[in-house]
Amino acid sequence: MKHPFQCETHQLILPDQHMTWYRYTNPAIKSGRRLLLVHGAGVAGRDTWEMLLAFLEHWPEIVVPDMRGTGDTRYPDGEEHGFVLGQLVGDLGTLLSTLQWDHFDLGGYSLGGLVSLRLKQQLGARIGKQFLLESALLDRPSMHETVVLRERYSEAAEHLRSADTEQGIRAFLDTISPQRKTAAKAEDLTISRLGLRPLGFAHALDAVTQAIHHLDRDQLLAAQGDVTSFIGGNSVHAMHQLHRDLADQMPNWHYFMITGTDHSLPFQKPRQIARIMNEEMVRFMKGRES
Repeated sequence: MKHPFQCETHQLILPDQHMTWYRYTNPAIKSGRRLLLVHGAGVAGRDTWEMLLAFLEHWPEIVVPDMRGTGDTRYPDGEEHGFVLGQLVGDLGTLLSTLQWDHFDLGGYSLGGLVSLRLKQQLGARIGKQFLLESALLDRPSMHETVVLRERYSEAAEHLRSADTEQGIRAFLDTISPQRKTAAKAEDLTISRLGLRPLGFAHALDAVTQAIHHLDRDQLLAAQGDVTSFIGGNSVHAMHQLHRDLADQMPNWHYFMITGTDHSLPFQKPRQIARIMNEEMVRFMKGRES
């Protein structure tokens, strides 16, 4: 099908970063709402979101950035350098100031989910509806289990830094999607995507590990608004248990299992996720009117 959104490529020049970002517009949508979509570790913004956002119905303007270490965003010297979560959040804050967005909706996948949680904590009411797809930090009920799990991601990052790219990526996939059921061709495509900038990928994994040791998850969750959370049906039971518990305990938390998917859910079922996002947006708007 012909993509219903027009896409423009832009670059934001920061002191230590040349950030590439994409503006998608569809004048046929008249709502006036705006949406920021934040990708995960290792795979660029357009690769993550472009197929999914083609099915969205409530946002005439959608912005998709490439974060540090990913896609076409580069350091001025062309080298790969380490970074922390706060820098990723700060980069998006500068982008939002440049866009002059006073109010917008927000979606984040994996690492992008954690970035989104922190952005909401900082910006509060400027952010309206939120969508999370298997957000980092929210993968186990126990924070101790979450911290222990990060040690395995750190091992994957070490392989990536030692130029053993494929082993590092497979270690990452085995940790984040141990129950995945993927054909060899699809697995090879995933490895190819994640291997485009292996050092940037390693730095992204390190940024999550560093953040998890310093963040207060309860405070972070308490700062969130209306959240729709998607978890792949083939993802581990403990992740589903956490999000079921959050939905039971928090009236603003709405959990959806996407059958037949794992951590790669935005690539595997973009149309289904977009349909639920559209429906959840209708619910959210009705709730605000009542």
